[in-house]
Amino acid sequence: MLPREARLYEPMLALDGGKDGLDLQRIVAKEAPLWLAPGGHLLVETSEQQASQTLDIFSSIGLIAKVARNDDLDATVIIGTNLGT
Repeated sequence: MLPREARLYEPMLALDGGKDGLDLQRIVAKEAPLWLAPGGHLLVETSEQQASQTLDIFSSIGLIAKVARNDDLDATVIIGTNLGT
């Protein structure tokens, strides 16, 4: 059910997120505090259905997380901000 452009051009790792589809978000979020500058932002596009779970993943590792949604583009992004010093 993926869009044709995703099937053809996205790497498999970006498309296969494990059992619940969120493995890549977990990997990136876990490592983010190591490389993300204080005040820096991590943005991950996700489905509207998985937004709350991705929000929880970001929050659980200490990022201040919020959801941004653009209905015209049918796009949902989780923004995590590193407040570390």
